[in-house]
Amino acid sequence: MIYMADTADLAALKELYDFFPLEGVTTNPTILKQSGEKLSVAIDGILKIIGHGMIHVQVMSETAEDIVHEAKTYKNYFDVGDNYYAKIPVTPQGYKAMAILKDSGINITATAIFTQQQALVAAKAGADFVAPYVSRLDNISSHGIEVVRDIVKNMVDFKLPCKVLAASFKTVDQIHRVSMNGSHSATVGPELLMQLIKHPMTDISVKTFLEDGKDLYDISF
Repeated sequence: MIYMADTADLAALKELYDFFPLEGVTTNPTILKQSGEKLSVAIDGILKIIGHGMIHVQVMSETAEDIVHEAKTYKNYFDVGDNYYAKIPVTPQGYKAMAILKDSGINITATAIFTQQQALVAAKAGADFVAPYVSRLDNISSHGIEVVRDIVKNMVDFKLPCKVLAASFKTVDQIHRVSMNGSHSATVGPELLMQLIKHPMTDISVKTFLEDGKDLYDISF
């Protein structure tokens, strides 16, 4: 399971990278707006924290030609080699751009996915990751977990070299269920990432250990 942080909040990201086994960061225009930073400043700050982790940067262009130019510009600008992924929405022009960029050797994350067919077409177009939006699907009674499950099945059945990057979560249970349905990866906001590893019984157990062992551990270190 690949965990990525879906954020441009540098303070939260720095805290997470201190202990959480994250493998990268995903961003989009909405996340950037929430951070209050321009793209160049936000990504530069993220890269200083994540080192050799993956960075997924979403394009804003709408035509295939402009998408390709924008994606190539970002790869050169941020100079992170194969750790760079161009995030491209699954529009007709987006699919066209994916095929062109794949031939150019640029990694692709297909985003804004709401159906199994959108993901399958993106994988065939050359996407390395496909990102279905779980919570947004649930909000329109479209069963996000089932969509993720169907996409995973397609990748396995058709032996496609594309990973499912489940996105858009509101609860820990959603993350649990996509992982149990075979999602290769998940991109999650900082608050939910912290909730993933917490349990009140763990806190109680640690407190008990400290109380029981305080007079028994007699070896200096």
